[in-house]
Amino acid sequence: MPTATADRGAARPYRSRIRAEQAMRTRSRILGAAHRLFVEHGYPATTIRSIADGASVAVPTVELLFGTKSRLLTAVIDVAIAGDDEPVAVLDRDWATVARRQTSARGLLRVTATVLRAAQERSAGVILAAYEAAASDPVVARLVDDQEQRRAITARWMVDGVAALSPLRPGLTAGDATESVWLLMDPAVFVRLTRRRGWPPERYETWWAESVLHLLTDNTTEER
Repeated sequence: MPTATADRGAARPYRSRIRAEQAMRTRSRILGAAHRLFVEHGYPATTIRSIADGASVAVPTVELLFGTKSRLLTAVIDVAIAGDDEPVAVLDRDWATVARRQTSARGLLRVTATVLRAAQERSAGVILAAYEAAASDPVVARLVDDQEQRRAITARWMVDGVAALSPLRPGLTAGDATESVWLLMDPAVFVRLTRRRGWPPERYETWWAESVLHLLTDNTTEER
């Protein structure tokens, strides 16, 4: 017959799992509230207290999980880009493996454009809020610089992937190609086309893949 001590021991993993799930739900609520408030009111005007109120938690809970508002902004952007809170780098995700398995430059760019479009839909608003705040907040400015460096790494990955499948245009260096892709990935481009010009996100996705293909290669007659 199990002893009382054994029963208590068996219950500990269950209680730990419940606590972990509760903590993840709390973290998710905080991230969601922060995202909404940063976009609606801007980063400077959004306080830790307003985020805590929006997530129905106490201020110390927000501070315990994220420390500072700038770290919370970083987490909000990372989750928005990735689409989840898993600690997996963008280029280590399944979509990158699928893209690398494509046999044409157009195929690689189509896979990439689908992922980029989804990331832009989730993250463009909050990233632009960070851009605005960076003008007067050096901490956020460093965050923005880091995000742009990450975008450059992803852009170079795309260029290398395209070049492995189709030669770059004559005279176009990998460095210049990376700068072009980096610019087209800018969330401001997505926002201007979808919100200012009224493009549906699906049109942005197709336009982006085809534009990069035309900019980088002469091989634009691949089978669609």
